[in-house]
Amino acid sequence: MPESRRSHLIAVFAMASIAAVWGGGFPATKYCLQAGLSVGTLLTLRFAIGTAGLGLMLLVLRVPIRRRDALDGLWLGLVLAAIFWVQTDGLRFTSPSKSGFITGLYVIFTPLVALLAGDRLRASHGLAALVAVTGLVLLVRVPGAAWGGWTRGDSETLLAAVLCGFHIVMTAHFSRRSSGWVLAFIQVAVTGAISLAITLALPAPHSFQGSGAALAHAGTWVSLGFMGLLATTLAFYVQSTMQARLGATESAILFSLEPVWTLAISVSGFVPGIREHLSPTQLAGGLLIFAATFVAELGPRLLKRFQRPEAEEAIG
Repeated sequence: MPESRRSHLIAVFAMASIAAVWGGGFPATKYCLQAGLSVGTLLTLRFAIGTAGLGLMLLVLRVPIRRRDALDGLWLGLVLAAIFWVQTDGLRFTSPSKSGFITGLYVIFTPLVALLAGDRLRASHGLAALVAVTGLVLLVRVPGAAWGGWTRGDSETLLAAVLCGFHIVMTAHFSRRSSGWVLAFIQVAVTGAISLAITLALPAPHSFQGSGAALAHAGTWVSLGFMGLLATTLAFYVQSTMQARLGATESAILFSLEPVWTLAISVSGFVPGIREHLSPTQLAGGLLIFAATFVAELGPRLLKRFQRPEAEEAIG
């Protein structure tokens, strides 16, 4: 197998694995919110843990921080902070699975942002995005409910999905010229610092006050550890380094697996207090999202196989 192909497959596997980790972040976040943590407290602690983890890696590996790397990380951090604040606040008003599904709509926003940035859009990726969006619509819609079941939290999450499209495209460009370690560390540290400043300025119960009881539960710290170490430290490093080997739209399709994992964890009852139900329509939507991933990955190769016999026939 050519080295470039092997490198690409490693990146695909790594990004798909991170989608699974991020999928678990939605029920973990909902658990902390139900336990009584404010949005600001949750984000400050999560990104403080993530900053410490990535900072330790930088020290151990002696990774230098260049000016360009720091500036790129700063821009990513500003967008990331906005994403997590609107998404986490939205989870107060919607379910983990629905939040995950709406967030997954970045599969259609990412190629639009990529086009604005001058990237080329492959036909297979465009088709996969359309299939994924169809699946997401089936997963989100609640028949018979007012506004189709749409809530304030869904609107906030939709805004997060739009911002995710910008973040994915920005990461794809920055990771080709800046250190993945530094990008991950700076953007996580910036998000943590912004969260701390906002939380200190907010009145109770949105500030740190009132979160003491929730922090007394072991489950809260398990969730924070999962989000801080796996869904932040590990995940943002992998995204910052591996996405350089993939296109922005291809990355978005792989990330579309995230809501499927969110739903699977949410219906399993694995997270205490989180138990949702999967309807046949939602199952169909999840299957379409998986299909979209295969279209993105296998589409170009299948197209080449179909074109090869035609080319040989024309030569003969």
